[in-house]
Amino acid sequence: MNAKTASNEQDSRFVSRLTRETLALVMAGGRGSRLMQLTLSRAKPAVPFGGKFRIIDFTLSNCINSGIRRVGVLTQYKSHSLIRHLQQGWGFLRGQFGEFVELLPAEQRGEVYGWYEGTADAVFQNLDFIRRCQPAYVLVLAGDHIYKMDYGPMLAQHARTGAQVTVGCIEVPVQEARGFGVMQVDDSNRITEFQEKPDAPNSLPGKPELALASMGIYVFDARFLLEQLSRDAGVSESSHDFGKDIVPSMIADGSVYAYRFNDLYKPEQQGYWRDVGTIDAFWQANIELTYVLPDLNLYDADWPIWTLQEQVPPAKFVFDENEMAGAATESLVAGGCIVSGAQVRRSVLFVNARVERGSLVEDSLLLPGARVGSNCQIRRAIIDEGCVIPDDTRIGYDRAKDKKNYHVSAGGVTLVTREMLES
Repeated sequence: MNAKTASNEQDSRFVSRLTRETLALVMAGGRGSRLMQLTLSRAKPAVPFGGKFRIIDFTLSNCINSGIRRVGVLTQYKSHSLIRHLQQGWGFLRGQFGEFVELLPAEQRGEVYGWYEGTADAVFQNLDFIRRCQPAYVLVLAGDHIYKMDYGPMLAQHARTGAQVTVGCIEVPVQEARGFGVMQVDDSNRITEFQEKPDAPNSLPGKPELALASMGIYVFDARFLLEQLSRDAGVSESSHDFGKDIVPSMIADGSVYAYRFNDLYKPEQQGYWRDVGTIDAFWQANIELTYVLPDLNLYDADWPIWTLQEQVPPAKFVFDENEMAGAATESLVAGGCIVSGAQVRRSVLFVNARVERGSLVEDSLLLPGARVGSNCQIRRAIIDEGCVIPDDTRIGYDRAKDKKNYHVSAGGVTLVTREMLES
């Protein structure tokens, strides 16, 4: 065994020890109001994505693939569909081995506590759970982003630098940085300044067009985290949020480092990460999956995205009669779908979606169970779960008309829900 091989094996054992000693807490209680009616009856992490997944599946899969198998999911807003998905799709971990995905809903824990008031307060209200797990590290994650990330190297950097807190970060265009926590770092990646959603974000030295932004991912030494949360809970003027209160308060006197998120297989490149928090961003991230070589590879056997495997038949394409041929090109078509004498182009058909004879669906998303009737024309649209589009309907061709009946985004994507169809 040469020195390099021995070093790699030692690094691997070092990381695996760190992941075993880590408890992940996934923040999944957000409403996701910018997704408009898509979150009318479900939390943002429960919104379908990519044909067969839910948004939260990406964060949970990152945990499992990274070797972190103790996960708490903090829920709050309209959590029924999220809870059902987690119970049905994430119950495969073995409790006898200390593995779990445990639900931590906001609940009345005493006269003082009620709904989660911020990300830090959500964790603070679960201190008993953290103490019971006795982790060395706590990994705080957002459950509403799309990305593939190995958390092991981030934990390794955290341990090697002796940091009290490590913040996952990416480079974003300065004009987009107003919606993020923005940081400045020294040559060792120690954070020297942290601004939460600033009006005038500071750019990176030598890169005036870019800013270093927080991903909402934090690694804490567990004991230090408990101390900070207890302190913050006693500050009446605090908003009890990690980005607004906890992290900025530690910059001067604490040991706070940034971890730069890089691609799993091309470490010299920044990794794929999307905040699908708007209708346009959600539509775009899904449509990008239809590209020949998308930035997000769902076919990666080495980093699978785990989810609830519904028992549905294969997708079916029927009829081949001149212009009535059932076909889908440059599209993702999930199990249970039927394309019956219709054309589907550059679209994503989620589980059990159907398109009837003579219809054309282009650049659109049909969420689970959506059905498009005969002789319809659908373009640049999101058809929500369970919608039934009547025969001879045109959507996406007349913006003024669509606005009267549906929601049309700033980017011209039309969102259709069951409530809109029934009104």
